[in-house]
Amino acid sequence: MCFKTRCSIVQSLIAMFMAGTALSSATAADWSDTALSFRTGNDFREPFNPSDIKKYIFALTHVSGYKYGSNFFNVDFLQSDSNDPASFGQTAGAQEAYVVYRHTFDLGKLKGSDVRFGVVRGAGVTLGFDWNTKNDIAYNSRKQMLVLGPTLMWDVPGHLNTSLLLLSESNAPSGPYPPISNVSGRYHYKIHPMLTADWGIPLNTMLSFEGYANLIAAKGVDEVGNETGVETNIDMQLMLDLGAAFGKGKNGLRVGLEYQYWNNKFGNTSLTTGGQGNKASTPMIRVEYHF
Repeated sequence: MCFKTRCSIVQSLIAMFMAGTALSSATAADWSDTALSFRTGNDFREPFNPSDIKKYIFALTHVSGYKYGSNFFNVDFLQSDSNDPASFGQTAGAQEAYVVYRHTFDLGKLKGSDVRFGVVRGAGVTLGFDWNTKNDIAYNSRKQMLVLGPTLMWDVPGHLNTSLLLLSESNAPSGPYPPISNVSGRYHYKIHPMLTADWGIPLNTMLSFEGYANLIAAKGVDEVGNETGVETNIDMQLMLDLGAAFGKGKNGLRVGLEYQYWNNKFGNTSLTTGGQGNKASTPMIRVEYHF
């Protein structure tokens, strides 16, 4: 048994994912890329936590294109060190899974003719969801978020896409301490926009510059009545293709440096957190294997 709103959101997530995969299956993929990756850094932060946190992140990523558009799927499995504990009195770190799915319908492919103007090579409509679960000492996030909005595809080497998405986000935290322990059921934030970009730009035959950037508007008050703030999340990578470097074929094993800047993480501001953990500047090393 679950709350009616929670059930409807879960059903929407499942329906959206199934629709995207069904469309892809019905028309064979024109191209696809799947990768396993690992990244780690020592300077992650979490809201209300004054400590720097080391995290190990394992990920599965899949991207593909087909007759009518493209799919993107990523799941991160995050393991924190003892500075982000799983529960009170334990040294074991928190664990989290975070899933992102996006499906973009290419309007040019749907209408049978290119949508081009200026430096724009295409236009589309993107829909998808985020979902997470985390077991930690204070919040225990259970985020669900639906996204929908237009996308522009820019005429650059590699790819650069920008989207303006509306976000419908909710959470059902279950932390053991007030005020989170007083939250009952699933809380829905105000619908709010996000300007987002993702890119993969080849610099030469071996190096590429990749990443994403999100500028997320404030989403009203949170579960305990605090005003949320504008959130900025920029994650960029400089990746070296080891296969190409050693003449073993492109896009197999890749290594690189990654950097993430995150301000007002999840909408938490310095005013509500006392300046603890709402901002992070995190260098990482990254390894990924494509198959």
